[in-house]
Amino acid sequence: MAGVRFYITEGIRIFFSSIRRRFIKKRYEGNAEQICSEIVKDCFNGRYFQTSTGNFSQFWARDFGWCTASLLKLKYTDEVHQTLRYALNRYKNYKKITTTITPKGHPYNFPIAAVDSLPWLIHSIKISKFPYHSHKAFLNREIKKFFELFIDSHTGLVKPNLHVSSMKDFTVRKSSCYDNSLVALLANDLKSLKLFNPFTKYDYTELIKRHFWNGEFFYDDLSHQNYVAGDANLFPFVFGIIGDKEMMKSSLNAIRKAGLDQPFPLKYTNSRKGINFVPEEILMRNYESDSVWMHMGPLFVKFVQQIDKDLAKKYKNKYTELIEKHQNYLEVFFPNEKPWRSPFVYCDESMLWAANYLTL
Repeated sequence: MAGVRFYITEGIRIFFSSIRRRFIKKRYEGNAEQICSEIVKDCFNGRYFQTSTGNFSQFWARDFGWCTASLLKLKYTDEVHQTLRYALNRYKNYKKITTTITPKGHPYNFPIAAVDSLPWLIHSIKISKFPYHSHKAFLNREIKKFFELFIDSHTGLVKPNLHVSSMKDFTVRKSSCYDNSLVALLANDLKSLKLFNPFTKYDYTELIKRHFWNGEFFYDDLSHQNYVAGDANLFPFVFGIIGDKEMMKSSLNAIRKAGLDQPFPLKYTNSRKGINFVPEEILMRNYESDSVWMHMGPLFVKFVQQIDKDLAKKYKNKYTELIEKHQNYLEVFFPNEKPWRSPFVYCDESMLWAANYLTL
């Protein structure tokens, strides 16, 4: 019941935050680099890095995780450690690791438990060299719970019939490529940490190739529907699970052919066809279908830098143009380049993801 309560109270808070921003939009001065630098500073509230200064002014394990490497490069090591200390203390107090911690310090899952919360948290601990030993017993219990809840012990993959939250939290997927890539990341990170590791017998490079690669691109999930998904064809490479240059080129070609990089990167998919959305999605229609997401974009540009530097530069220039046009780092856009909106929620602003632009 506590999760439902936070689901409702956070929804109300985000609703009123969105109303304010329909009329009052934050604008930063300077060029794209100066704007993004100020945003990152604003996202640290003294206790932790918020995902944004608007709708998502709470801690999200996922969003923090995919910014941690950039934050470290930007010399925010102390703030990263403070954020991890804050999150671990809140999690330990509530005896669970969740997707989110409310601004008042209550951990909860949105909309349900996610596969990627623990892997992103562990990854942030590892790459920041956070002194985690006082939290070791708690983390070991959470790793054991994670394995028992999410993993099919026979295959090493996420249980295919288990509905979980994920990066696309308004969709129902059958053991997604993204989620399994996070399991692979976790398995790899645990090799170098003195923590419980139940993944030692699985070869995730082989598993992900065998179960998701179709010769041209990675399937979105184990249902093997014939559409291209942006996250599925990005994260196996971002995490270094797959390092084959020909596979990288093939996935990039598939993404471009499907138009997921247009008008700029990156879309989840180019339509709603074949995708199963949760009922709540009706309130935020097309938030996670053919809309253009600014969280994956810089990570995608970093991926493209490995195989086509000229194309990567073109993508980065487009991001520079968008940031300077809006004088902010916005959350998500419609395919016509207008900020996404619905009757209930307005596109967020001042995203911590700006850190990833700064390290392109």
